[in-house]
Amino acid sequence: MMAIVEPLTGARTRGKTRLNRQQIVGFWAAWSGWMLDGMGSVIYALVLAPALTELLPKSGLPVTPGEIGRVGSILFAAFLAGWGASFIWGPIGDRVGRAPTLAATVIMYSVFTGAAAFSQDIWQLGIFRFLSGVGIGGQWALAGTYVAEAWPEDRRKMGAGYLQTGYYFGFFFAAALNYTIGATYGWRAMFLCGLFPVLLGIWMLFSVKEPQRWKAHEAEARRSNPLAELFSPKYRRRTIVNVAVITVAIIGLWAGAVYEATAIVQLARKAGMDAAGAARMASIGTGILSIGTILGCLAVPPIAERIGRRNTLAVYFAIMAVTIPLAFGWAFYLDNGLLPFLVILFFLGFGGGNFAVFSLWLPEQYGTRVRATAFAFATSFGRFIGAGVNFMLGAVVLQMGTLGTPVALTAVAFAAGLFLLPFATETKGAILPE
Repeated sequence: MMAIVEPLTGARTRGKTRLNRQQIVGFWAAWSGWMLDGMGSVIYALVLAPALTELLPKSGLPVTPGEIGRVGSILFAAFLAGWGASFIWGPIGDRVGRAPTLAATVIMYSVFTGAAAFSQDIWQLGIFRFLSGVGIGGQWALAGTYVAEAWPEDRRKMGAGYLQTGYYFGFFFAAALNYTIGATYGWRAMFLCGLFPVLLGIWMLFSVKEPQRWKAHEAEARRSNPLAELFSPKYRRRTIVNVAVITVAIIGLWAGAVYEATAIVQLARKAGMDAAGAARMASIGTGILSIGTILGCLAVPPIAERIGRRNTLAVYFAIMAVTIPLAFGWAFYLDNGLLPFLVILFFLGFGGGNFAVFSLWLPEQYGTRVRATAFAFATSFGRFIGAGVNFMLGAVVLQMGTLGTPVALTAVAFAAGLFLLPFATETKGAILPE
C-alpha cells in the first residue's frame, strides 16, 4: 500500500501533505469541468420560461403557466433520464482510465448544451437535453473518483468538499450570464455559452495524468466486470442503500432547483417587474442559492469528520425537509413573497450541499478497480426515478395550475431519506481502500 500512496503524497508542510503539480492541475481540471457542468445544468432552469414561451406554439401547444410547468417537467425528466444513462461512464472509467473518460464527458455535455440553442420545437430541445445529461452525469462520477484517488489521504476529504463547490459556482456563473447575455440576447445565446467547455475537454486530454492509485490496479481493472461486482456479497447492501439515499436527494433537491428561477420570475412579475427585470431577479436568486450551496459544501468535510457521514447527511436532509415547503408552500403564496422566498433560498441552498457528502463518502466504500463504476451507478440510477417523479410533478402542476404546492410536497422524500440512513455504511475514520 505504501508503495502506491507514498509517491502521491510529496512533502509535508505544517502538518498537511503538499500537493504536487499534477495533483493541482488534475484538481482544477476536474473542478472546472464540474463547474461548467453546473453552469450547463442551471442554464435550462434559467431559460425555461422564455424558451418554452417561444417553442410551445411551434410545437402546437398553448402558452400557459400550467403548460410551461408540465412541459418543463417533462423536458427536465428527459435530462434526468440522460443523467441516469450516464452510468456507462463508470465502467469506461474503470477500464480505460479516469482522465480520458473525464475529458470525454466534458466534450459530450458541452456539445449538446450548445446544440440546444438551435432547437426549433420542444422535441428537439428534449433530445439535446437528454444527450447533454449523459455527459453531465458522468462528470460527477469521474471527477469525484479522480480527486479521491489523486489527492493524499490527509487532504482527500477536504478535496471532496472543494470539488463539489465547482458545480454550484457553475450556478453562479450561469446566473451572471443570464443577468447579462440572457437578459439581452435571449435563451438561445445562453445555450450557446454552454458550448465553450469543449475547449476544456480537449485540454484535459493532453494535460491530466492518471492517478497512480488507478495505474497500480490498471491490469486487474481491465480484466474485471465492475458492474457485476457491485452486486457481489461484498458490496450488494451498500450499493442498494447508496442508490436509495441518493435517489432521495435527487428527488428533493432537483425539483426545487429546476423551478427556483421560474418561481422567482412569477413572484417578480407579481411584484410589478417587467420581463427583463424578472429575468435579472431570477439570476440574483440563483446566485443566492449557489452561495448558500457553496458554503454548505465547504462545511461538509469538517462536520463529517466530527459526527460521521450518516449524521452529516441527516442534518442536511433535515434542512431540505424544512426549507423546501417554506419556500414553495409558504413564501411563494404570500402577497409580497419575493423577499421571504429569496431569504429561504439561501438556507435551501446550504442544505443542497448534501451532495458533497456523496463525493466524500462513496469513494470510501469501494475498491479502486470498481470505484468509478460504483460512483457512476449510485449517482445515476436514481435519476431514472427522479425522471419519473418529474413526469408526475409536471402532471400535478398542470392539474393544480400552480408549481408551488407540488414542489413543496417533494420535501417528503427527505423524510424518507432519514429512515434509510441507519442502514448505510459508516466510514468515518476509514482510509481510501485499495
